[in-house]
Amino acid sequence: MSTTEVRGDGAKSGASTRRADMKLEVVVIPVADVDRAAEFYGEKLGWRVDADFKRPGGRLLQFTPPGSPCSIIFGTGITPAAPGSSQFLHLVVSDIEAAREELVRNGVDASEVFHDAGGGYNRFDPAVRASGPDPQRRTYASFVVFNDPDGNGWLLQEITARFAGRIDSDETAYASVPDLASALRRAEAAHGEHEKRTGQHDAEWADWYAAYMVAEQSGAELPL
Repeated sequence: MSTTEVRGDGAKSGASTRRADMKLEVVVIPVADVDRAAEFYGEKLGWRVDADFKRPGGRLLQFTPPGSPCSIIFGTGITPAAPGSSQFLHLVVSDIEAAREELVRNGVDASEVFHDAGGGYNRFDPAVRASGPDPQRRTYASFVVFNDPDGNGWLLQEITARFAGRIDSDETAYASVPDLASALRRAEAAHGEHEKRTGQHDAEWADWYAAYMVAEQSGAELPL
């Protein structure tokens, strides 16, 4: 995984102030046809193949979505779960419409972009889905769903800024070039409004961008 990372000065130190890291690394996906699933995740979704072990009577594969620190594993006889029983596996994207367009272009039967008609964040109940992205384009509030050939359900969720407390406030990281580029564009737009309010050119725009991007990702108050 390629990551652009900034480490703050306030990082906690000492064993007594930190819990042991427990990073979600792998999710096991139950499938009936391993070869068919491999074609879907590798060819249609374009996920990276990390491992492909073939043995008499079986096959085990690991794939990783672009920009993700977590991978999936599926294969022959590795889980008692019924094929297709994994549902609402979340994939976070920074641009829901562009992500959906990519899925459709690659032959994936993805839903239309939708949001919670009640103004919340309910993506689980089809009865409350309204067409299109969230009207205010709020972070966490726009979704797309699709299934793999076995019926395992995936959900795209657009996140452009994190709620407070959702990530380590001492660390700012972008998992891919597109994510970093999207964050820079949002900072550029916000900085344009900042200069309109102040009525003057901001020569320290790079510092302002950096403060905005760190605050946006950590859920802190954004600079004006």
